[in-house]
Amino acid sequence: MTESTHLHTQEPSSSQNTKSIFNLPNNLTIARILMIPLFVAIAYWPPAMGIGMPAISDNVIARVGMSEFSDSLLRHLLLTSVFIIAAITDWLDGYFARKLNVMSAFGRFLDPVADKLMVAAALIVLVQWHPNIIMAIAAIVIISREIAVSALREWMAELGNRTSVAVSYVGKLKTTFQMIAITVLLLNWESLETVGYALMVAAVILTLWSMMIYLKAAWPYLRQSG
Repeated sequence: MTESTHLHTQEPSSSQNTKSIFNLPNNLTIARILMIPLFVAIAYWPPAMGIGMPAISDNVIARVGMSEFSDSLLRHLLLTSVFIIAAITDWLDGYFARKLNVMSAFGRFLDPVADKLMVAAALIVLVQWHPNIIMAIAAIVIISREIAVSALREWMAELGNRTSVAVSYVGKLKTTFQMIAITVLLLNWESLETVGYALMVAAVILTLWSMMIYLKAAWPYLRQSG
């Protein structure tokens, strides 16, 4: 779900207050947040969901190209599935919000938060699995960019100019590359590792590019004194 490009500063009306925030789009967003502890449990708790032992023999794992540090093919398939389901709910909550005309301030706040939390959790897991400079830089750049842009949007909203830092096409493209790269790397298949790293490098480049677009849009306001 893309973030709203309009700033709403007026007080909610009485009719808006009577509407429940627990509508279908918001429930999907909440479900995405609840998937994060499940994701972490599968990644780090060996007995979780019966995946303490390899799902298939080591020989089969070797033949399909699973990296040597993988202790369970099922573990990686489950992790990847949870991440993909979370990504699908991200699309669905936006679709239903528009279809049912139930867009809310709560949803506009929670949706990008849910996205950032899931991506950050996946990146932290991947940094431990792939302790190298590429993954470390990718995690630092992506997480730092989200913090910086969120702070920038909040500051611009205070000035009443949030539309100046609205979501751009590059930002959407960045998100797409991030999701695909993380999905490929979560599978942990050696034959796809190079593809995963290439996608992650592209995601980092797009992340920096999109941040420059936001900073350029906000620069006239940032350079003002007072």
